[in-house]
Amino acid sequence: MVTTTDPAAQAAELAGLDDSAWLEALDAIAEERGYFEPVGPDHAACFTDEGPVLLVTFETMTAARARPDQLPQGFSLADARGWSQLTILARDETWFRDRRVYGYFDRLVDDGFFEDFDRVIFYGAGMCGYAACAFSVAAPGATVLAVQPYATLDPLRAGWDRRHRDKRRLNFTDRYGFAPHMIEAADRAFLFYDPQVDADAIHASFFTCPNTSLVRMPMLGDNIASDLVRMQVLDTLLDEAAEGLRPAAIHRALRARKRYLPYLRNLIGRLRDSGQWMRLAKVTRLLTERYGGRRFQKLHDEALTRLKAAGQTLPPRPTARRPVKVS
Repeated sequence: MVTTTDPAAQAAELAGLDDSAWLEALDAIAEERGYFEPVGPDHAACFTDEGPVLLVTFETMTAARARPDQLPQGFSLADARGWSQLTILARDETWFRDRRVYGYFDRLVDDGFFEDFDRVIFYGAGMCGYAACAFSVAAPGATVLAVQPYATLDPLRAGWDRRHRDKRRLNFTDRYGFAPHMIEAADRAFLFYDPQVDADAIHASFFTCPNTSLVRMPMLGDNIASDLVRMQVLDTLLDEAAEGLRPAAIHRALRARKRYLPYLRNLIGRLRDSGQWMRLAKVTRLLTERYGGRRFQKLHDEALTRLKAAGQTLPPRPTARRPVKVS
């Protein structure tokens, strides 16, 4: 049992609990503001009732317990905005393929639960991105943000995907099964993935519904959810989603990549490996001016040497145009 409401002290207490005691503590925390409900032996639902926007997230217990506050991510994302939140928590990689989970969402639909909110947003990544897409059908008109979502693990459709082979025994052909079909009732769905990760790109290609926008995020690899948090882009996307997210707002938010060092390192590595020396020289010049550092300078010098050997020179940076005064 958690004995304090101080965030740091509460996190310390939660960190010291085993999984069963942690779930009991989460039950007590959620009950103060909404409810906690076991959904069979492998899942639970945590709801907090705070405002007219509802954030629905799918998470694993392992991921929640790895967070600094020892709570599901949906809690902090919603609390920062005064939103309500519903977290569907899985003990492990269940892929939420459980008839009890289906029944829980059926009950929410029958009770008109989602109709009580002005806007509903589904969010998840990877396995949980699959679930966010699949169960969004329960709330027609919702906005879906899914990071690297899977379409299915059904071997007849996704036998080419060698990941999670032990989960193919799960049933992906019954209710809430094929995620690309389940998002048809959403207002808009936005799927974030790196097109250079072949398996993620193929899964994304299954999502062809007109309400779906595929957001390509090259050079970020296979942990885009963490990148969105570190760039503070996830916060921006959620804020925009509450007002009606559109592609233009996403592209504005993703400009943060231009100052995100992991992305920039991946970019210059790709330019170097592919011999794009002119682009590499321009990028490393900018990075050297912005951040300094011997590594960027060394790469810049290498690019200049390669250009010189090819009889090319790096043009000077264009000067900024002075604004024209309009009288």
